[in-house]
Amino acid sequence: MQTSESVPSEVIQQVSEYFSVLGEPMRLRILNLLKDGEKCVQDLVESTSTSQANVSKHLKVMLQAGILTRRSEGTSAYYSVADDLTYDLCHLVCDRLATRIEQQARHFRAFSLTGR
Repeated sequence: MQTSESVPSEVIQQVSEYFSVLGEPMRLRILNLLKDGEKCVQDLVESTSTSQANVSKHLKVMLQAGILTRRSEGTSAYYSVADDLTYDLCHLVCDRLATRIEQQARHFRAFSLTGR
């Protein structure tokens, strides 16, 4: 196993950039819309209630990061998730957040019961 000192800074930078791509709420919304399969840009624009320029900007970032793939059909562009492991990562994060929220709820309930 490598120590933190032996990890090249370029690797650290690339991992950081990958997480920053997933750290944008609109990109997570788009990924959620793509979970059932590819969608064209117009479908994503309508589902997100935002501009085509905004959706296209986020699609470009995710495409460059290797998270999405793009296919053209006539004048339409269709996007899909390149690697389903992206969803596994999101699932892990959501499970962790749900566990924390459940623990906090138990603490609040215990506190309110002791106050009676």
